[in-house]
Amino acid sequence: MTWDRRAFLTTCLGTAALSRVFGQVQQPISPTPTPRDWSKMEPVQYPDPDIVALDSRFRRYIVNNTVIRRLHIGTLWAEGPAWNGVGRYLVWSDIPNNVQMRWIEEDGRVTTFRSPSGYSNGNTFDYEGRQLSCEHGGRRVVRYEPNGTITVVAEKFQGKRLNSPNDIVVHPDGGIWFTDPTYGIRGNYEGFKGEQELKEAVYRADSKTGQIDKVTDEVGGPNGICFSPDYKKLYVADTGMPRDIKVYDVDGKALRNGKRFIQLDIPGTGAPSAADGIRCDVDGNIWAGARPGVQVIAPSGERIGMIRLPETCANVCFGGQRRNRLFMTASQSLYVVYVETTGAHIA
Repeated sequence: MTWDRRAFLTTCLGTAALSRVFGQVQQPISPTPTPRDWSKMEPVQYPDPDIVALDSRFRRYIVNNTVIRRLHIGTLWAEGPAWNGVGRYLVWSDIPNNVQMRWIEEDGRVTTFRSPSGYSNGNTFDYEGRQLSCEHGGRRVVRYEPNGTITVVAEKFQGKRLNSPNDIVVHPDGGIWFTDPTYGIRGNYEGFKGEQELKEAVYRADSKTGQIDKVTDEVGGPNGICFSPDYKKLYVADTGMPRDIKVYDVDGKALRNGKRFIQLDIPGTGAPSAADGIRCDVDGNIWAGARPGVQVIAPSGERIGMIRLPETCANVCFGGQRRNRLFMTASQSLYVVYVETTGAHIA
């Protein structure tokens, strides 16, 4: 007679009880953040309960003795975070208030960085350290030069005005890639109401020649955009229908083999969600501003983690001296948390 301890325990305890014995019960996943007073510097028990591993692969990215911090509150719709490594500051947009804000790492001060900002949305820095911004108000992409002047990178395509450039990334070859949905011309809250002249699309502007090319118009609401660590793939968040993230192979100045990367929902509920801003870490994971805060997707397309926030998170970026701090622009606030990875790109 053979003795099967597991079978014996199953008979005596039942499957559910056995699973608890062996630590296999999956606790229900809640999208609701843990109640806390964000206005006070009160301690939170480690590990932060709102940094949630949905898959064991995410555990390596959690710093167990750190917590999410709110750095600022007071914006109307926070967007477009970008890290300046030389100045050691974060710049981000408050679109309805028509300003850009700055958080200074050295002393934690927050200042108004640029007012007016052209109702800017997405921001980044190029390989020469110059800031690039997507303006809803001017329906254009601009670059701020070291002497304070503004260079218009893109405002028309084939003689027609762009809609409202939204988010932006740079390539080492000098290419400036940006999305152009219509969100900034639909009303007078985040820009100026205007007529749509071009279909929503993703463009590449050549910083050296000024040439502008449309790389795809297959995305209904092109929003967040980022490259893979090796620049061989481009990810585009679609906040139109069907509200997914698409991925393309980068072939020089063109895109090939576009397909769905992932369609998000709210973990634990199945209710629809969608990625807004997206950034990639050095391991190829995508960190997406998506309800209930930030969702993290492995390079293979499976969701592995989330960060719950009390507000809708529009966009994210990696920054800090070691590029291991995740900054999150979420509606009225700016949040940050240390993570055990670094950003794949310069801003």
